[in-house]
Amino acid sequence: MTIELTRRTLLRLAGTTSLAAAAAAAARAEGAPAPTSPAAPGFAGSTPVRCGAIGLRVRDLDRMSRYYQSVLGLRVISASADGVVLGAGGVPLVWMESRPQAQYEPRSAAGLFHTAFLMPSRRDLARWLVHVARNQTPLTGFADHSVSEAVYLDDPEGNGIEVYADRDPRLWRWEGERVVMGTHRLDVDGILALTDTSRSDYGEAPAGLRIGHMHLRVGDIQQSEAFYRDAIGLDSTSRRDTASFLSSGRYHHHVALNTWNSAGADRRDPAMTGLDWFSLEVADPALLAAQRERMARAGFSPTSVARGFESTDPWGTRLRLVGV
Repeated sequence: MTIELTRRTLLRLAGTTSLAAAAAAAARAEGAPAPTSPAAPGFAGSTPVRCGAIGLRVRDLDRMSRYYQSVLGLRVISASADGVVLGAGGVPLVWMESRPQAQYEPRSAAGLFHTAFLMPSRRDLARWLVHVARNQTPLTGFADHSVSEAVYLDDPEGNGIEVYADRDPRLWRWEGERVVMGTHRLDVDGILALTDTSRSDYGEAPAGLRIGHMHLRVGDIQQSEAFYRDAIGLDSTSRRDTASFLSSGRYHHHVALNTWNSAGADRRDPAMTGLDWFSLEVADPALLAAQRERMARAGFSPTSVARGFESTDPWGTRLRLVGV
């Protein structure tokens, strides 16, 4: 399989015929205007607060588990009739709870926009691209976001997924406290030049694969910032009327919030499928204790969980802050 053939395969899987159209699809996924023209490893996880794991409520446990194993290369860490825990390098990343009678959560509801899985390197992203191309995995778009290079897809129950690799943070451009992020055509050929495109050697996710950021649908940006910025203590790195990007330690973003399809959304129905909870890991016990006090003062009523505490955002999505 040549590089050109693989690129055409990827475009077809993304439902388009050009890189510009694929970037436009990614722009819609990120809420940015469609383009008119064409990190150092581990930085996301080295900050005082970083993403941990997610919990999903799923209708078809077997199908969903097989998808995350076959497409992302996650491995089973534990399993029962009621759920499964999947991870990379022995680290739990995705907890699935079986809810066979649940209705699918509509895309207009608050909840998960996508979970972003961060590859340890650009070459790992290349290996994964060859893997999904050869396995005919449907894609929804791909783009260069200036700080990162990203590919988008949906799991069988409609939960959004991003798979990406960061650029070296020394190449990120900051304007004061705002990081410059865009949506441009992805250099597919440049990525694929890093690996052998004639075969797939991506049998398992790299041991360093982690969740780099969480992107959520919310009903109101100011309300969401009152929780994730003011109560949790994340810093704003980019802001629009309909989206907000927040991080710890000057990462481009650990949490993104948008109202593109969910403006005015009511509280989520916990009986439906979708995101049940996600966790942020806090390395410093003193910071974790301070965050609990901050949340209590803000009126978000934290309750204890293993290694930390949890609260719910204004739409009922549960956030856990846990020590490491």
